[in-house]
Amino acid sequence: MGALSRLRELWRLTRPVSAELERALERRWRELPAHVKTASQALGRRTGGCEGTHGVFPRCNLACTPCYHSRAANRVPTDGAHTVAEVERQMSHLSRVRGPGQHAQLIGGEVTLLAPEDHAAALLEMRRHGRKPMSMSHGDFDYEHLRRLAVGADGRRHFDRLSFAGHFDSTMLGRRGIPAVEREASLHPSRRAFCTMFERLRRETGVASYLAHNMTVTPANLGQVAEVVGAASGMGFRMLSFQPAAFVGNASRWREDYRAIDPDEVWAEIERGAGARLPFRAVQLGDERCNRSAYGGYVGRRWVPLLDDRVAADLAARDAFYATIGGIDFDVARPLLAARVLRAIARRPRAIPVAAGWLLRFGRRAGVAGLLRHGFRPLTYVMHNFMDAGDVAPAWELIGRGERSADPRIHATQERLAACSYHMAHPETGQLVPACAQHAVLDPEANEALARRLPLAAKERRAEAEAVVGA
Repeated sequence: MGALSRLRELWRLTRPVSAELERALERRWRELPAHVKTASQALGRRTGGCEGTHGVFPRCNLACTPCYHSRAANRVPTDGAHTVAEVERQMSHLSRVRGPGQHAQLIGGEVTLLAPEDHAAALLEMRRHGRKPMSMSHGDFDYEHLRRLAVGADGRRHFDRLSFAGHFDSTMLGRRGIPAVEREASLHPSRRAFCTMFERLRRETGVASYLAHNMTVTPANLGQVAEVVGAASGMGFRMLSFQPAAFVGNASRWREDYRAIDPDEVWAEIERGAGARLPFRAVQLGDERCNRSAYGGYVGRRWVPLLDDRVAADLAARDAFYATIGGIDFDVARPLLAARVLRAIARRPRAIPVAAGWLLRFGRRAGVAGLLRHGFRPLTYVMHNFMDAGDVAPAWELIGRGERSADPRIHATQERLAACSYHMAHPETGQLVPACAQHAVLDPEANEALARRLPLAAKERRAEAEAVVGA
């Protein structure tokens, strides 16, 4: 390669945002409905949104109330070859539509029912397509699975970092050693053990981790959310996410009147546990009725926001961040990241005093002495408010026909689906389907088809029948 060619390649590599991603973000912004095109909206500016897999391993070995999987999900065998092939197909479509560097969840039933080698292969396939994968688990697995996932038989690391979300709450039945849970506090040892496994992995192999905590909120455990926040915030998680229960999935697992929960009540409980106001209107992902996120972290025992949505100067800093940094991928080598940020700032040097002002304000909020003594420990608080299948099904049908519902509730559901920040890929139709529509409308039929189609299904059913006869 000649000197001129090397310079061109360097110029391409240090471009703040690739042309491919710029086009994808611009398209994402154009497609958003008008009601979410606000100054705070990150979709189309910072990210294309989150992504998830579907139909890759629907089976789970816990019995949750509620369970968002269809009744047929546990009849689908966990098949590594099928999982990896489906992940490749779906991620290929997402990379074409959404561009590189987007966050994607390896999600279905229980990811650790996959053999560790198949689990690793699926994550590597996601990375090959420019995704940032996160494995979604109930957290009830052994360290041996984690180590074999992270490190091959030859002792070489598959990954420098793993991202996992562990789901822990009292609606989950069948966890080893705790078949049924009455109080959320009873699960704190399981939450700590989950984080401890990843700390051990870092010590023994050098593989770092990003850990999230998920919790389904029902009328029965709403009053325990604050206690969970207070305890889990110091365990090593980087995100605490709460999902008010919805009437989706297997109806036989519905136990309570989930509509009795007001999302404002859930957020108030999260704030009570954090001991701080959590400003979620500074940065928005999709529709506020679906998602709330408060970005910040702890300085000692005090949670401090990165942006306060009541401070005009902070909102101006957010606007400058979107305009200057935009879709820059922070998960790259530091020299490359520095070069990209410098080029971005060179195009908009007025962002420098804005950033300096934000840094001073944050220092005052956090306290310089506290920062020097304790440092800053990032922790994001999130709430995802899913929708009932009874609303999603008619709304999705009308969207497919290009019609707007006259029913205010169904129309609101249509608006939220149009603004969704979390999609699944359907290469066969060219669609990106909102997660609520996937679970409420498409999963039941898809899982029935998978139970009939997968090669192992017939063999497993025969083995089960023989076991019953033998008993």
